Amino acid sequence: MKILKFGGTSVGSPERMTKLLDIINPAEKQIVVLSAVSGTTNSLVEIASKLLKEDKVSALALVNALKAKYNDFIVELLPEGDFRNQGQEVVDYHFGFLASLANDIFTAIEEKVVLAQGELLSTTLYHIYLKSIGVPSVLLPALDFMKTDEDNEPDIPFTTAHLQPLLDQHPDQTLFITQGFICRNSFGEVDNLRRGGSDYTASLLGAAIMAEEVQIWTDIDGMHNNDPRIVKGTKPIARLSFDEAAELAYFGAKILHPQSVFPAQKYKIPVRLLNTMEPKAAGTLIAADSERGKIKSIAAKDGITAIKIQSSRMLLAYGFLRRVFEIFERYKTPIDMITTSEVAVSLTIDVTDNLDKIVEELHAFGTVELDTEQSIVCVVGDFGAEKHGYAARVLDSLKHIPIRMISYGGSNYNISLLISTPDKTEALRSLHNRLFE
Repeated sequence: MKILKFGGTSVGSPERMTKLLDIINPAEKQIVVLSAVSGTTNSLVEIASKLLKEDKVSALALVNALKAKYNDFIVELLPEGDFRNQGQEVVDYHFGFLASLANDIFTAIEEKVVLAQGELLSTTLYHIYLKSIGVPSVLLPALDFMKTDEDNEPDIPFTTAHLQPLLDQHPDQTLFITQGFICRNSFGEVDNLRRGGSDYTASLLGAAIMAEEVQIWTDIDGMHNNDPRIVKGTKPIARLSFDEAAELAYFGAKILHPQSVFPAQKYKIPVRLLNTMEPKAAGTLIAADSERGKIKSIAAKDGITAIKIQSSRMLLAYGFLRRVFEIFERYKTPIDMITTSEVAVSLTIDVTDNLDKIVEELHAFGTVELDTEQSIVCVVGDFGAEKHGYAARVLDSLKHIPIRMISYGGSNYNISLLISTPDKTEALRSLHNRLFE
């Protein structure tokens, strides 16, 4: 069985939704994971925000505006008669529910329920559409088998135990549809996976049922060897290892969330990134291994703040780094890069919500310097210890650009460099010309 995930743009209009059957082969056994129709989740976030602020008038206006879009959506998607009536009933039910929330106390728990409505709508309407054209399918409620534990981590054994019996109830069916993004938490409340959303759902399902393959369908033909918005002549990468894909995703490749590949990696389920606009394009295959001895891609991550802590007391001080890291742990702030010397440690963060408090506590160790508006440029490939020359090529490409930090050797798959954000475009283009052209 395969897992096929389609993002919001892939179901963003009735026309796009109907064309999914150009990709989905109903004769093949598969679970199709759908995101919300593009734009829906943003509208739902806005509705929830108004309700949290007790601005019920604005919230209801937003609910009615979104419902009007769905009324038009089903007119174009479904033929007149019973099937359109079914679609209208679905739309009326979900938007009636959203409107009813204005009459009660609204909390963060209800906010998660609001955000779940997008995926519930898209999957149910697609299921009705398939019925209208005579294609058999089974709608599987993700809330029946997707669950997170007390640490908000996905519970894969739970998914296996609850999903497999649902599949076994329909031995003759080949096409199953379910929602991405949404789940229940350890208290049984409606929640969501946050990191990676529907991609994460697809990867988790692939791991839970040991799928043959997970396919992530978006509007881009796989991961490219550089940012196509900035650099001309980029090309899709044919094959990446899980580690390479995770590095690229973490350091700026928007096509995939880094968390998404981990379940598939753990259970060795291949992940293929494909383009709904060009279904015949090869895309990118992410698997346990990939081509050796090559630089694969370049990515960049903006919004980075560099922090330098300098102290003579650091010299040979046992436990110094631990005490520094404990401050970031206390404020739930992850660290991207780190470099050290005998008397200083430099590190980077991209979450600055508690920056002032962190800096205040770091002053206990010595002087603290901040650099904002920084970007991490990450070069990904095969950088094992036995390889030589790659680091020199990377640095030579950037010899005309000031480099604030370098991280090399933390893994066999990347060289990371911290530069000023205004230099990012020139850095990406220069690296591309030197490494790929």
